[in-house]
Amino acid sequence: MSHVFPRHTKSTLPVAVRGAGIYIYDSDGKAYLDGSGGAAVSCLGHSDPDVIAAIKAQVETLDFAHTGFLTSEPAEALATRLIAHAPEGIDRVYLVSGGSEAVESALKLSRQYMLEIGQPARTKFIARRQSYHGNTLGALGTGGNMWRRAPFDPVMVSATHIAPCYAYRDQIEGESIEAYGCRVADELEEELLRVGPETVIGFLAEPVVGATAGAVPAVTGYFRRIREICDKYGILLILDEVMCGMGRTGTLFACTQDAVRPDIITIAKGLGAGYQPIGAMLCSAEIYRAIEEGSGFFQHGHTYLGHPVACAAANAVVTKLTDGGLVERAAWIGDYFASALDTAFGQHPHIGDIRGRGMFRGLEFVAERETKAPFDPAKKLAARLKAKAMENGLICYPMNGTIDGQNGDHVLLAPPFISTEAQIDELIGKLSDSLEAVI
Repeated sequence: MSHVFPRHTKSTLPVAVRGAGIYIYDSDGKAYLDGSGGAAVSCLGHSDPDVIAAIKAQVETLDFAHTGFLTSEPAEALATRLIAHAPEGIDRVYLVSGGSEAVESALKLSRQYMLEIGQPARTKFIARRQSYHGNTLGALGTGGNMWRRAPFDPVMVSATHIAPCYAYRDQIEGESIEAYGCRVADELEEELLRVGPETVIGFLAEPVVGATAGAVPAVTGYFRRIREICDKYGILLILDEVMCGMGRTGTLFACTQDAVRPDIITIAKGLGAGYQPIGAMLCSAEIYRAIEEGSGFFQHGHTYLGHPVACAAANAVVTKLTDGGLVERAAWIGDYFASALDTAFGQHPHIGDIRGRGMFRGLEFVAERETKAPFDPAKKLAARLKAKAMENGLICYPMNGTIDGQNGDHVLLAPPFISTEAQIDELIGKLSDSLEAVI
């Protein structure tokens, strides 16, 4: 009898015993192609010898040093490497243990920044519907994933929400992409004026929306307009790259492709590539300076901040992503992935949209292509697709509630960057077989 508290108490899961390349093997010897990298985590695949060597070397040298007393060489090296590749103005790295911690750190730093610069009336955040920013109460409160939020609404400090940038569903007939992007971005200004701009700390968004909506990128010009509005009203722009960052979209930081300068960025998942739990919150020099020249103390912290072994692993991962050329590989193999998905599913009667960037792709399912009508939620398409794909030896990331938290289904695909063209074809074949079996 298991004493593990699982995510779902009614399911019996296979036991993973080994990983090699883009495959995971269970205790019965069955192979699963890791078509979603877990949850867009395993960017390097499994059993990478360089990352394993870095972990072994570090744990044999220094296992742990509490950041209340000491810094460590791996933490310093990782921060330096990240800043060397970060967007303009980003200058400091706060190292945590995962994505939710990174977002919590961003929210708390943003609030303290406003206190340090003498604007204590700023207490609110604005985010977007159909977003997801983590499962701790603060991160969950800013997120717009209503299914995840609902049970905990009474105990959360919640953000207010504006429309997502979701052209497939919301662009009006005859409206240009640029006009659509500006229209939905302008909702931020409308919301600021509604709640009082002097009361708002910042705006939080994913450059490419991940799990909740299925790899939805912003349209051209959207984030440029968002940045203008943030600057106009003195609010911070916080970009959540926990899922879409670290090369997943074909550039190390996803926001590079939107030519936007954030004040704070959160990363995790691909930062450690699954080899160690790690995340980070990166902030501008201006924000750091306000703390340094003010109270001098960020009133926040966790025991495992900057863990030396996690940092050593992440430094090896980021080295392979940058110097090792795997970000560039994610871009070109991602182009092949997009083309192969379009060939296989571009005319499928029940796939309405194929979207994403790099090795971060989503397919949205519809009952009718012409009307974009979703499947009846009672059909539980996403759950049945996940089960059938596992049966067929494919790990993918289907979700329901794509449109509004209740209606719509999609599948998120985020295979390792080391995938070959033949393995991409294998992924698509297994997905196609699984989809045909459940529709």
